[in-house]
Amino acid sequence: MSVIVALAALALLMLAAYRGYSVILFAPIAALGAVLLTDPGAVAPTFSGVFMEKMVGFIKLYFPVFLLGAVFGKLIELSGFSRSIVSAAIRLLGTRQAMLVIVLVCALLTYGGVSLFVVVFAVYPFAAEMFRQSDIPKRLIPATIALGAFSFTMDALPGTPQIQNIIPSSFFGTNAWAAPWLGLIGALFVLAAGLLYLQRQLRKARAAGEGYGSELRNEPETAEDLALPNPWLALSPLLLVGVANLLFTRWIPALYGKTHSLQLAGMAAPVQTDVTKITAIWAVEAALLLGILLVLVSSFRIVRSKLAEGSKTAVGGSLLAAMNTASEYGFGAVIAALPGFLVLAEALKSIPNPLVNEAITVTLLAGITGSASGGMSIALAAMSNTFIAAANAAQIPLEVLHRVAAMASGGMDTLPHNGAVITLLAVTGLTHREAYKDIFGITLIKTLAVFVVIGTFYATGLV
Repeated sequence: MSVIVALAALALLMLAAYRGYSVILFAPIAALGAVLLTDPGAVAPTFSGVFMEKMVGFIKLYFPVFLLGAVFGKLIELSGFSRSIVSAAIRLLGTRQAMLVIVLVCALLTYGGVSLFVVVFAVYPFAAEMFRQSDIPKRLIPATIALGAFSFTMDALPGTPQIQNIIPSSFFGTNAWAAPWLGLIGALFVLAAGLLYLQRQLRKARAAGEGYGSELRNEPETAEDLALPNPWLALSPLLLVGVANLLFTRWIPALYGKTHSLQLAGMAAPVQTDVTKITAIWAVEAALLLGILLVLVSSFRIVRSKLAEGSKTAVGGSLLAAMNTASEYGFGAVIAALPGFLVLAEALKSIPNPLVNEAITVTLLAGITGSASGGMSIALAAMSNTFIAAANAAQIPLEVLHRVAAMASGGMDTLPHNGAVITLLAVTGLTHREAYKDIFGITLIKTLAVFVVIGTFYATGLV
């Protein structure tokens, strides 16, 4: 019964998200409903001590990233930089390669270490312009961005700095470059299958006479008569963010050390900061600030008249996106604490093959919590020793465990209640009903890729 309660809470939240209800409202309702059916007396303490603690903790860490990412994306849009790059890409490659261009831009940014959420804000203006000029249905934008940002560069490509590729290293004693051949094979499978799927959906839409669409929400606000800047100048803020993020990731630990103690005159006690855990966040914030400054310096005359209103829109969008995702984070924490979740996790230990066991366990827990990093962390914290013992007995390198865990975390994590999915739909001005079907298509491809990698390892021995 406890398992049914946990799954029912998940089903309620997915249904609410799909039908367009606010996740900020329904995440606590679904989570606390499950607690009510499990232990009525624990509802209030769980709300204050688990849901709100996790939600506020997420906002404390990540809201500046959401805010700066939204402002950066809005300035890219108002300055005409997005239209300039899109026009240059269409001149070079033609309208037939619009989806590939967006996928590659997203992949470049995420492989450079830019947060998935920042990529959504930064790339959407480009995608909207390119899809509009190519007359591709707007509802395919979320799936295209998801393929570029939420899939192979997040967890498959060796060396990616995304958190989903870093977490397994602390459990298996590996590094971000673990199982490079398997990672490359998995990445190529996701990229090729994803592009084939998107092209198939585009052909079906065009056969039905469907174009970009009209009377759409959250459309880019670039003035039609704006003189477009040089494409290289327009591209420079994106390149700056990627390069600066890598540099700050190295400089910050060198400057502050592993921990930092802050003592100001008015403080009763010093504030201790674990720099190793916050370096990635500080790095992307600093990089985004530089990107924003570069856009302002190079196009202030153009954006000045719309800067006040545009910044309000960006702040509002970032607040909604951050609150949606934080509510999801709180929901996942509550569900993970329920006995039904623990029963489910324990039952998964009975799967005999260590790689299949790990893949199913991680992707299932990521799906339930709606978080790739959250589900993987829970799974590995509970079962990594079991996986290691089984892998050693079967003479499977721990690097393979690392790659399978990372890729499995990016499988069913993008169900309708996932925070990144909700943010992506909010930014693009689309609903689950309009656009989620194709995101789910990418989700299925990502999930299948894990088992392709496992099969490749057993067939060839490649690592």
